[in-house]
Amino acid sequence: MSADNARQEVCFFGAGASPGIARGKIHVVRDELDDVPRYRIAPSQIADEIGRFEAALIQTRMQILKMQQRIAESIGAKDAAIFDAHLLVVEDRTLIDEVLRKLETDLWNVEWVFQEVATRYAATLSKIDDPYLRERALDIQDVCKRVIRNLQGKAPRAFLALTEPHILVAHNLTPSDTASMNKKHVLGIATDLGSRTSHAAIMARSLNIPAIVGLHDITAKLETGQYVLLDGIDGVLIVNPTAETLAKYAEIESKRAKVVAQLKELRETTSTTRDGRHIVLSANIELPEDVEAVFANGAEGIGLYRTEFLYLNRNTLPTEEEQYETYRQVAERVRPHPLIIRTFDLGGDKLAAGTVDMTDELNPFLGWRAIRFCLENIDIFKTQLSAILRASTVGNVKIMFPMISGLDELRRAIEVLAECKEELRKAEIDIADKIEVGAMIEIPSAAISANVLAREVDFFSIGTNDLIQYALAVDRVNEKIAHLYEPTHPAVVRLLKMIADAAHANNIWVGVCGEMAGDIALTPLLLGLGMDELSTSAMLVPRVKRAVQSLAIPECRELVEETLKLDTPSEILARCLELADKHYGDLLG
Repeated sequence: MSADNARQEVCFFGAGASPGIARGKIHVVRDELDDVPRYRIAPSQIADEIGRFEAALIQTRMQILKMQQRIAESIGAKDAAIFDAHLLVVEDRTLIDEVLRKLETDLWNVEWVFQEVATRYAATLSKIDDPYLRERALDIQDVCKRVIRNLQGKAPRAFLALTEPHILVAHNLTPSDTASMNKKHVLGIATDLGSRTSHAAIMARSLNIPAIVGLHDITAKLETGQYVLLDGIDGVLIVNPTAETLAKYAEIESKRAKVVAQLKELRETTSTTRDGRHIVLSANIELPEDVEAVFANGAEGIGLYRTEFLYLNRNTLPTEEEQYETYRQVAERVRPHPLIIRTFDLGGDKLAAGTVDMTDELNPFLGWRAIRFCLENIDIFKTQLSAILRASTVGNVKIMFPMISGLDELRRAIEVLAECKEELRKAEIDIADKIEVGAMIEIPSAAISANVLAREVDFFSIGTNDLIQYALAVDRVNEKIAHLYEPTHPAVVRLLKMIADAAHANNIWVGVCGEMAGDIALTPLLLGLGMDELSTSAMLVPRVKRAVQSLAIPECRELVEETLKLDTPSEILARCLELADKHYGDLLG
């Protein structure tokens, strides 16, 4: 930034990752790419290299355990569990054995070999079409850097020792960085990379540190010492804010504090519209420890349990007993509320290394995945279904099949489930008398044939993230076409109506478990379309509950009738915002 405009107010926009407003001077950390030398070793040096490697792994493990203990003491065991994945990396025999094998065959120094192997592991995860899973690649990169620094005898990154209050601006932050920095002096966080589901974002929220991610090249545009205002809700970073801007945000902060206080009071209330229609409000989870947040935010159970997380950071398939114990614990904790378990959405590059022999696909997200993969790997599928059926005796468990594209697929999945039920009964193993079975509607072909599919199941759950990207041919993680990913596209609205109408015509309930469910600007549209359930991240539940309580079904239906006559996404969104603003404008701000 030149001297001429150094004192001018300039705004940068990213994604709000942790709510709150911070003001102060920034400390800019350029991306530290440690230079890892590569040099040949003699066969006689292999033993010494292995010794250095083992010592670095032990040192890294001790550092991770120390961080984990510190986090557990300061913000709780749930957040400390983030580092379980890091411990698995340093104990991963597949990764370690691969390093040892390449040491012997390639005869390069261990730093270089380890970096090469770990980078390949991380690259596999980074391709996954799921923000949460893609961020797990950062776990491996984090551990890799720590091991290499220990191999090289380097000290921790310098910015972690800062003792003056500052807003940290970095290319990216690893979980280790976030856990190790001095929280007393970090007023806020802003990064070039990252998403709302990154570990850094999760920990920033737990630590109540306002944060913005996805600011692209912000580290190249700012310098240490500049004064900024950071808005972690709207994702705005304002450099050299004027007196007027500071005053405006002081007022915004006051209003937001009142809203947050009001939302906390909604925890024990029901999500019922003004005219008495109850909308089931559930939460999505990835890990068993997420259940705590479900009830802390007043949700009515779990509308989506993403079970493929059982596959992460391991080189063997989870056994039936392991899965049963996991599902049983979650079902017990949420009963009598429902627990909807989505069967494995695996395939393509969404398998942990070493679990199943997979071949590369040019387009894995339109390929061999989810129900398609399960129906061709019946043993894996049956193992999971049997574990879920056994867990059904302790809670209100429902089963949901992902990525259903047509009737044959759905019927085959239901047949396999029936086979599992029969096998368990023959083995005199208890299962619940009645278990609801549902289909995820996330492919346009399923939406168009929803009337046929509805006759086979007890409920639909709409995965709007995939439904939108498949319907509009828009890769939702491609920044070049992100502007074309529009939930209010007329085609999307019509598909949603088609699905809801088909469900109700066949006397089954229908919910939404994609990101649309948590977007309060679109709550009037979803209620008007007839959705019976909304399932979103636990943090968003209070806001959605307040939106539901503020609306009446007749006005939402009228909104839908109006939107069906509109031609563009922007017109439909404007009409939705108009009704939302009328009833809960303070939440939209």
